[in-house]
Amino acid sequence: MSKTINIFFIADVVGKPGVDIVTKLLKGYIQKYDIHFAICNGENVHQGKGMSLEGLHELTAAGINVVTSGNHIWDNWKFHDSLKKERNVLRPLNYPKGTHGAGYGVYNLPGNLGKIAVMNLQGRTFMYTIDCPFRTADWALEKIARETNYIIVDMHAEATAEKAALAWYLDGRVSAVMGSHSHVATADERILAHGTGFCTDVGMTGPYESIVGMEVRPAIDRFLYQTPHKYECAKNDVRLCGMVIQLDAETGKTVHLERVIYPEFTKSLLVNGKYEPAAQEQTTA
Repeated sequence: MSKTINIFFIADVVGKPGVDIVTKLLKGYIQKYDIHFAICNGENVHQGKGMSLEGLHELTAAGINVVTSGNHIWDNWKFHDSLKKERNVLRPLNYPKGTHGAGYGVYNLPGNLGKIAVMNLQGRTFMYTIDCPFRTADWALEKIARETNYIIVDMHAEATAEKAALAWYLDGRVSAVMGSHSHVATADERILAHGTGFCTDVGMTGPYESIVGMEVRPAIDRFLYQTPHKYECAKNDVRLCGMVIQLDAETGKTVHLERVIYPEFTKSLLVNGKYEPAAQEQTTA
């Protein structure tokens, strides 16, 4: 049996540019890090807000095993029925009872490595006042712990304090808590006292010549005029953000975290008004 179970968590995938870079690079990362299971947050795949069946199929064809989400999963209403049918896409578990979809799942790992659980939660600070993510996690863990001790949590929240609080609350009971939603990668990945890996926010996989993935001008105008302006997904300076999470095969605790950003921000050049990787960068992982 493998000494570690290797997970790749890809940060919020934004629009077609985000899906395309996952399709281009994921298999290289799976090979490089001997990844057993790949997760991504995909709530912004559909034109920058929401999920689509086409986008889901592209991600799973690229090698993603489970797509997590957040508050924007509801923005494309055509996808709502798919949440009832597609086992490999999750919505936050702490939405009220009766909401379409599942908030956690238990999945088979390859070979004889057993099972892994993925749980999706959403914060309440500066967001919808839905059910408590802390107590909801307690309820789910009573069921999940009977099947596996490999448990990855996507905590989709606005407030960094709420993400950290949940990670410390679950420390020793889950393998890792990865934060999502802000689209800004934080450099604070660490292993907590009882073995839970944590990062406040893994970042964004998508176009960085943007404001959190959206075209710059409409986003600025919303702040300038305080009136609605149509958001459109940006296209340029596309990067992949993710986290490699290595779990001890016996205990399920995190033993190593490695942040991935490609291309790195220090290695891009402005060429003819567009950002491009520096000459020494390659286009595959």
